[in-house]
Amino acid sequence: MDLILVRLLFVIFVAITCFLIQPFGLDPRIDAAVGAFLGVAIVVFEWRLRLMSLTRLIGAAIGSILGIFGAYLFALVIRSSIPAGHTQSFLQIMVMLLMAYVGLIVGANKGDLLNLAALGGVFGGEKQSRKSYKILDTSVIIDGRIADIAETGFLDGLIVIPQFVLRELQLVADSADSLKRNRGRRGLDILQRLQKGASVQIQIVEDDFPAVREVDLKLIELAKLYEGKIITNDFNLNKVAQLQGVEVLNINELANSLKPIVLPGEIMKVFVLKEGKEYNQGVAYLDDGTMVVVDNARKMIGKTIDISVTSVLQTTAGKMIFGKWDERAGPRHESRPAVVVTTTVASVPNGETKKPQPMMVDRPAE
Repeated sequence: MDLILVRLLFVIFVAITCFLIQPFGLDPRIDAAVGAFLGVAIVVFEWRLRLMSLTRLIGAAIGSILGIFGAYLFALVIRSSIPAGHTQSFLQIMVMLLMAYVGLIVGANKGDLLNLAALGGVFGGEKQSRKSYKILDTSVIIDGRIADIAETGFLDGLIVIPQFVLRELQLVADSADSLKRNRGRRGLDILQRLQKGASVQIQIVEDDFPAVREVDLKLIELAKLYEGKIITNDFNLNKVAQLQGVEVLNINELANSLKPIVLPGEIMKVFVLKEGKEYNQGVAYLDDGTMVVVDNARKMIGKTIDISVTSVLQTTAGKMIFGKWDERAGPRHESRPAVVVTTTVASVPNGETKKPQPMMVDRPAE
């Protein structure tokens, strides 16, 4: 709250100064409005600087200095080749602004590659802030589970989104196919969700590799450049990246590792949903989607039964559990209360009426 108040006072001070001094030679009120706009721009610039790391600030400063030095050399060439006048002054100013701007942007973009911990001293604390880069591919963005993982706090480091991945995602979102278009728009929504979340830091990088045409190979080259890890659920990209020595975080492998562990011989309760491929088999599914194949359970479709686990098969597509149902155990069903049925009043030969008697009838098992 105090910081907001200081920023507001700064904007008011700049506006009042411009109102009194009139540096632009305009109406005092217009000068005050321009001053307020400049104050707001400075506050926004300061706010963006606070979000940058120390390495990026140092990289931006070094890049700006090198850009200004290069602009000075260009100015010497312009001074000796173009006669003095407005054209010479304009070119010198434009070259200085251009070189300073390019140096600032490039230096800030490459500043994260600096290792300040190697300098020791006051920069030793930067050792812990050395970022771990996680590079997202298109498939994992469209999948959407990466946002849930990020919100739980299990994902640390800097999330890197390459510009060529955004272009591919934009092409999918603009596709004529409605299915692809929906997938692309879902991916864009996931990116907005990641940017709004406070648990991770998102950085969009402009690095590209024109000599490489495939997006997957570009991701691998980018991971080598940043010494980062690729987050994907693409099986082929996973294998190719591992062959080239790039670490990969596969969302599907994470999901499979979080599924419940069962051992042969354990008893578990399942709901038989449909018939299996083999004779007298039934198929059930756990809450996480794990398939359970049950022997001798074909006639128990639509019922909950107790099975004994016989084996567990782990594949690249997921985990499969095989079990057997013991017919002697019978189906498992919850007990239901008995239904009370009252008989109608009936006449007897002697003219007396017989009072209705309640009769207990067991409800059949569902």
